[in-house]
Amino acid sequence: MTSIADPDYWSLLGLEPGSSQDQLKRAFRQEARRWHPDLNGNDPVAEERFKLVNEAYAVLSDPRRRQSWEAGDRASETSHDPFASGFPHFEDYLEVVLGIPTTAVQDEPARDRGDSPVSAPPPPPPVQVREDLESTIELTPDQALFGTRVELALEDGTLVELNTPPFAGDGWRLRLEGVAAGGRDHFLQLRVVTPEGLRIDGLRVLYRLELFPPDAALGCAVDVPTLDGPVTLQVPPGSSSGRLLRLRGRGLTIDDRRGDQLVEIVIVIPADLGDAERALYRRLQELALDPDAS
Repeated sequence: MTSIADPDYWSLLGLEPGSSQDQLKRAFRQEARRWHPDLNGNDPVAEERFKLVNEAYAVLSDPRRRQSWEAGDRASETSHDPFASGFPHFEDYLEVVLGIPTTAVQDEPARDRGDSPVSAPPPPPPVQVREDLESTIELTPDQALFGTRVELALEDGTLVELNTPPFAGDGWRLRLEGVAAGGRDHFLQLRVVTPEGLRIDGLRVLYRLELFPPDAALGCAVDVPTLDGPVTLQVPPGSSSGRLLRLRGRGLTIDDRRGDQLVEIVIVIPADLGDAERALYRRLQELALDPDAS
């Protein structure tokens, strides 16, 4: 049995099935901003993801098309590419689609190595676990990038062959229509994480760097893993949790294109503080409450 895996529109927008129209609009605006080519340097991976986000909103916001999609009717969703002639500016696009006037977004140009703060991407949509209707499969970075054929054994013994989409990422959730017992859908979550903790998302690589508060406050040099081996990253002083530092050209490669690696700063507090450390934290707390106490 062979199946083609289609992305779940709800998961693409990070929503639970049946979310309200207001929730749908908010999620669409967030994802459209995240993936619009204007805001991603015309990255081809972002272009493809933006098309999927647009398709998801177009279907879920239209009761008739949504009903057909939920019933498994794909024929009615086959249409021409609305972006074949190019992408409108992000602000113009949202104003036309949602009727919301927007203001221009000024992106700070990225610097050459490791010191360009950008907005942290939201985590992959949470997976709603359903008994006997969901599986997780691990892919290598190359399998996620180029797509691959995998076999999935269902509980009733049915063997399903499917092709994963190219430019996939860790946390993607695919829906296999009608393959489970009783004609139910089966959901497949992709896990694309290297042993070093590098998460793959299309051409991009994501990594969470845990730092103690002094290192984040004062700055430090730290070795971080990449697909090509460890490199030294200079963490700027005053870095907060959620800040992203860009390592240019440290992502995956296809043809003449190569993605970047984004390093997310995560500040952690030691579980066991000594007396001297507790005293320092109390002093910092006092200074935060009363700066003149210094």
